[in-house]
Amino acid sequence: MASAEILQTLGNKYSAEILDATDEPQSAQELSDELGIPIATCYRRIDELTEHNLLELHDNILSDDRRRIKVYRRNVDTVHIDFEESLTVDIEERSEVTNKLDEAWRTLSES
Repeated sequence: MASAEILQTLGNKYSAEILDATDEPQSAQELSDELGIPIATCYRRIDELTEHNLLELHDNILSDDRRRIKVYRRNVDTVHIDFEESLTVDIEERSEVTNKLDEAWRTLSES
């Protein structure tokens, strides 16, 4: 993926806030409420972030009123941007160990 495209996505209003808030899985509605983002804008940012592999669909949970709700979690731990010689964006994805620990904790907390 082109570094400029990632930088543009990260520069969109609310993208960084959404990534920061999704260390733990959250739904679009939860993000909208927590961050004060209009829901339509929240969905657009989620789509852009998932398209660039910065955010992932973590699960499709069943709500108390029996509706399916998508929850998202960031797919990256760090993003490094360098302008020294040319624009480069290095992304460090969440480690597999972190993903497995998160999944185990989620499973235990649902029991």
